[in-house]
Amino acid sequence: MFGPDSVSWQVHGETTVLFGGARALLMQAAHPLLIAAARETGFYRKNPWQRLERTLQLTYAITFGTTEEATRAADHINEIHRSVHGVDEVTGRPYDAFDHDLLLWVHACLVDSALLFERLTVGRLDNDGRQRFHEEQMVVAEMLGLPPDRIPPSVPELAEYIDSMVTSGTLRVTDAARDFLTLFANPPRDATWRPILRLVAWWAFATLPPPLSQEYGVRPRLVRTAGLRASLAALRVLRPVLPTRVRRILPAQQARQRVHLLR
Repeated sequence: MFGPDSVSWQVHGETTVLFGGARALLMQAAHPLLIAAARETGFYRKNPWQRLERTLQLTYAITFGTTEEATRAADHINEIHRSVHGVDEVTGRPYDAFDHDLLLWVHACLVDSALLFERLTVGRLDNDGRQRFHEEQMVVAEMLGLPPDRIPPSVPELAEYIDSMVTSGTLRVTDAARDFLTLFANPPRDATWRPILRLVAWWAFATLPPPLSQEYGVRPRLVRTAGLRASLAALRVLRPVLPTRVRRILPAQQARQRVHLLR
């Protein structure tokens, strides 16, 4: 769907950008209808961490797989979503996994978090590169049921949309969202990246939009600590000298190998 010259391969291949996915999940979980939909899929009932990792593998197949693999992964996700609908017991509002407003919030959180962590931990993209990434990810959103004309067309407009959602009163941290946090607070022993998940969770909470971090109970003064800035700056300095097997996620490495063999 994209290939080695795409910005999506560049951005999503970075391990440190993957860490930003925790921030996206916290933002998504703050939407009561999204967390209600996640509960309906049985996400929390059995092996939630394995379910999360399988979801990651499907999304990476869309980015790094062949066109056939990407289409198959998107179809699988859509098939799961087809049966997800109901009424949220907290707000009393109906939800549907194909609701365009919900899909847009999911998409915006993912793109915004990826771009934020790219800027904080990598810093290779200029404004044109950020816009290219945004436009490439619109293709992914369309494969998952969100029409491109529902997505703010530019990165600044996407940021404005997120700000409007954060201040709209739509988002709230429910008990279900707090249950979701146990994924990071008490991950299973076999969870990938378990030794650094607390640090990843700290970065995720500390980089949330301030109203959301306060909803989660993070004190504003902790968000602006020198330790946070220093740790992210150190990660950015350290990243280029890390071996490829650490710096780049495995699906990105495998995709590069396939392209090399074809050439």
